[in-house]
Parts: sequence; structure tokens; C-alpha cells
Amino acid sequence: MAHDPSKPSNNKQSIDNLKTSGFERRLSIAKTSLNIGRRWAGNSVSGMFLDKKARTVRNQAFMEAQANYVAVELGKLKGSVVKIGQMLAMYGEHVLPPEITRALQTLNDDTATLTWSKIEQTLQRILGDKLSELDVDPVPIGTASLAQVHRATVLATGEQVVLKVQYPGVADAIDSDLALFKRLLKVSNIVPQTRSLDTWFEEIRDLLHHEVDYEAEAATTERFYERLLDDPRYVVPKINRTYSSRRLLCMSYEPGVSVVSEALSLVSHERRNAIGQAAIEIMMREIFVWGEMQTDPNFGNYLVRIGNNDQDDDAEIDKLILLDFGAIRQFDNTLLTIARGLLRAGYYHDHQAMALAMTGYDFFDSMSDKVRTDVASLFLLATEPFSNSVINPDIPVNCLDDQQRYIWASSRLHSRLSASATRAIQSFEFNLPPKEFMFISRKFIGAYTFLTVIDAHTDSNKLVKPFL
Repeated sequence: MAHDPSKPSNNKQSIDNLKTSGFERRLSIAKTSLNIGRRWAGNSVSGMFLDKKARTVRNQAFMEAQANYVAVELGKLKGSVVKIGQMLAMYGEHVLPPEITRALQTLNDDTATLTWSKIEQTLQRILGDKLSELDVDPVPIGTASLAQVHRATVLATGEQVVLKVQYPGVADAIDSDLALFKRLLKVSNIVPQTRSLDTWFEEIRDLLHHEVDYEAEAATTERFYERLLDDPRYVVPKINRTYSSRRLLCMSYEPGVSVVSEALSLVSHERRNAIGQAAIEIMMREIFVWGEMQTDPNFGNYLVRIGNNDQDDDAEIDKLILLDFGAIRQFDNTLLTIARGLLRAGYYHDHQAMALAMTGYDFFDSMSDKVRTDVASLFLLATEPFSNSVINPDIPVNCLDDQQRYIWASSRLHSRLSASATRAIQSFEFNLPPKEFMFISRKFIGAYTFLTVIDAHTDSNKLVKPFL
């Protein structure tokens, strides 16, 4: 959840209360379910006399409308219902029909704010007398489905901080929200009720319970702060433990501009290349050094602090501000060994090595030789930006600059991967990939978006060689 000081959230609709009680949320979902049932009945009756082709077209359009209706109704409820929808959209491409994924992707964190009186009550309950030690701006600088962010000053020291205030009741509503969400999907007939879906709901449950635990997030933020303290390219907010608790996070205020800001687009191309290189390097360290990854690929979780001059001077360099360490996922050594093998094969653009590295999970071990060959080709394409350009003849000519750096914005990599993945999936009885690989692939897609937006060119040798 980015706190971009250039975009205060004072023009949003403000609401007095959240529907956090079980009764209110059940009532809201029940109304939605009832309306969906009526729609299904109407669609079935009116489609009885159509031929098969016309009925298929009509049903597809109806499914799209149903999915959009569900997304709109869910968007009216803050809390974990919105977050569940977002997570399903993010990680559920292989579980959900495309109509559902598209609709759920419209669920937006940037919704109505909770009124200051309710936030102040929450802060009073958590901080007690300590609240008088802070001067809190009543206008939030960021909102999300689970919390909103307010800027504050520590009166005794003048320290500028931000308070990430969790909405009251959202943590307690997670399990019931999941049950309501599953029931809604079942009533709407828009998702097949499979074991894969159940597995994903369990995964989402674990992620959400972790994400609302701000003591865990504080500890993770402190780990990343220590890891990057001596690297001038990065800024991680410093946790203020005096005003932090399980439902409230207090950290240093770190001003910067958003990735899509005009100010960043005006920075020289070489400086943007350096910012992009820093962004992708963090991801490499998460996978290959630290064994834990921030799994939310939203590039809103970054800000950039623009330096004074070009980096060939002695002036302060541009810095990447890393925000929001709630959605952290830790990986075991088995997965990390496989990931390193896949990356090594990708760097050397070695199809045989890629196929050999695909092992250790049922998803890989149960593949036929034909499927393994197809998936290895898919992985080779996915690792194109990390391959040695000298020995990879398959990189399109327009994807390399005169220094042999990869041009993300010219690559169309996401659409090329989507087309290849569709063909690969159609060629065999598809098994759901291990969820850990889904997290990593989504992180790569987030990085692709980030690097494309800032038009960065990156050097695969500097990125990959240190980890081989």
C-alpha cells in the first residue's frame, strides 16, 4: 500500500462504518446470492429455445455479466472479502474462468475511506494515553481493503511517521468472509468446485491471517531494513515499536514519487535503468539469498526518491523505497534449489538443463517426455530477460540495446508467454502448478510491469551471474 505524498486521499467518499459484523456481511452476501439465483433462472428459461451456438455465446456473455455483478457487490464490502477477490484474481488463472479473473481484477484497494472519528476511536483503543504523544493528520494518505494510512508527528522529537491502521473487525472476519465468498461462488455457478479451489482458499486463509498480523510485518520490515541498510539504492521504512502493535504499524515517513509519476518519466534514461536494475535485483536476492519474498506484485508497493543530479556526479543517487512487507512468503531449500537450477538453465539458454532442473514436485515428476519438453520451452522463454544475450539466439533483435541490455518495454514478453502457456496447457491434462511457483511467477509478472512502465534496460550478467 503506497503512501504517495503527492496524492492525498481527501477527495474520496468517506464512510462512517464498515460492515464488519458477521450478520451485516452475511446479509449483504445473501442478497447478492439471491439476485444471482434469480438471474440464473431467468437466463436458463430465456435460453431454452436457442440453438447450441447461440446458447454458448449467450451463456458466455451471461457469465461475464455475472462475474462483473459479483465483483461490484464484493467491492462494496471492505476487509478480507475484497482481498480474497484480489488474491484469487492474482493467483487463480489456472483455477478460474477468464471472465472471473477479469472481473475480480477490477476490485480496487483505492476505495472509500473510513471517517476520522472511527479511525481515532481505533487509535484510542490501541494506544490509550500514548495517542496524546502524536499529532495525527485526519486525512489519510493511503487506503486499502484491510487498513488505511495516516501521517503523524511524534510531538516530543518531531519525527515524521506513518500509522497503518487496521480497520476494526477485519481480522476477526477472515474465516467467515472466506466461507461467504465460497458460498457466493457456488451459488453463482461461475467456478467449478474442485479440490484445487479448496487448496487455494486454504492458502489465501493463511496469507490473510499473516497479513493482518502487524507484529509479524514489523519483524519482516526490520529484517529487510537491516539487510539493505548499507546499500544506498534502497530505502526501507524504520519501524517505531513505541506505537506499533498487532493491529497498528508505526514506521518512518518515506516520501517519494510513484512509479507512474511524470517526475520519474523526466529522469534520464540511464538513471531509470539503474532504478529498474535495483528493482529486479531485490527479487533475485529474495529468491536466491534470503529465501523469502514479498509476494504482492503490485508496483504500488514501490516509491522512488529522485536524487539531485545525474549519477555520474557525487550527488545523492535515486533510491527505491520498498513498502508493505505484509504478504511475505518463505520458501524451503528444495524449492530454492529447483529455482536456481531453472535460472541457471535459462541464463545459458540450455533446453536440456531446463528439463533436468524440473524435478522435485509431483507437478514436474508426473509429466510425460512430450509435456516436459513443452514446459521446458515455456520456461526458457520466461527466463529470456535473464539469459546471456551472447548465447541466446532466440531473443528478438528489438529487445536488446547497443550494450546488449534487455529492453523490457519492447519484449511483449507477457503476451508471448500467455500464448505459449495456452498452447502448453492444451497439450496435456493440466495439473495445477505448485503454489510456490505461482507466487514466483506472479512476482516476475509484477517486475515485468514495473520495468516496462519505467522503460528500463537491464544487464542479465549483473543480475544472474552473482547467483550462479
